[in-house]
Amino acid sequence: MAPSTHHLHDRNRSFTLFATHYFELTRLAQEYKTAANIHLDAVEHKDTIVFLHAVEEGPANRSYGLQVAALAGVPKPVIKQARKVLEMLEQQSLQRGGQDDLFSNEKITQLEPEADALRDAMQAVNPDDLTPREALEFLYRLKKL
Repeated sequence: MAPSTHHLHDRNRSFTLFATHYFELTRLAQEYKTAANIHLDAVEHKDTIVFLHAVEEGPANRSYGLQVAALAGVPKPVIKQARKVLEMLEQQSLQRGGQDDLFSNEKITQLEPEADALRDAMQAVNPDDLTPREALEFLYRLKKL
């Protein structure tokens, strides 16, 4: 468990709401009688999610991080890459016989080449040096990546 999480509980004695996809945080309710898990009920429909705005007791039974990211406008190639990483992590977890600790500092995977090309293009330009026309053309080049 992240030391900062324990610090919030033990030292600050704060009333804190964690909205997260780190299932490890749900263990706090087992460690502290003053901690509780609640979640918003949701229904999946194809590749999207609808939150029902109904507060339920206990931790969520699964993460909807990729669906929420898509709703937030995260580009489809990023979602696709994240889905591949998730599948890899799930396979590793099955092979090891349990869920990995997401708070470890272990590096998971390298990004695919198209994601590296996008990052390289972004780092190669200074937006302050672009005219409005150049910025628009650059945006269209990024979209093709």
